[in-house]
Amino acid sequence: MPESANPGHGPGASEHHRHIPAPVELPIDGPEEMADDVDLTTAMVRFVITGAGSAVLDFGLTMLLQYGLGWDPAYAKALGFVLGTTTAYLINRRWTFRAEPSAARFVAVIVLYLATFAVQVGIYTALEHLWATDDKLMSAVSFVIAQGTATVINFVVQRVVIFKLR
Repeated sequence: MPESANPGHGPGASEHHRHIPAPVELPIDGPEEMADDVDLTTAMVRFVITGAGSAVLDFGLTMLLQYGLGWDPAYAKALGFVLGTTTAYLINRRWTFRAEPSAARFVAVIVLYLATFAVQVGIYTALEHLWATDDKLMSAVSFVIAQGTATVINFVVQRVVIFKLR
């Protein structure tokens, strides 16, 4: 058997390390596109643009599942959140914060998103029960309050902690 077909033997075998798989990445031209830091104003504008687009996906799926298919609000919001935050992460890492790929950063984002998932779904569900109505306008208000809270948490933690990790 050739050396290259037998992992663990031959040249470079000690250099093989197991690692956490990287998330799906958006294409980028090259390392020159990456920057060590993006100024606060630029980051905020990009974060808001990215967040608005991701929120449209989140809200659209949430409303479709809740009102179009009759799902429970918590499940509808949960699936909308997953779609929206996955989209936001992929765009924010590349465009908003221009950060290099990093397993540590990816794990930190997962932990942050789990926390904001609980915050966002909890607020949305609590408000939906508080309003005690099947009114789409009140669902939109619930969504905006939950989304706004999670957005502030996400921006601060990503800007100050996560995208400073190497």
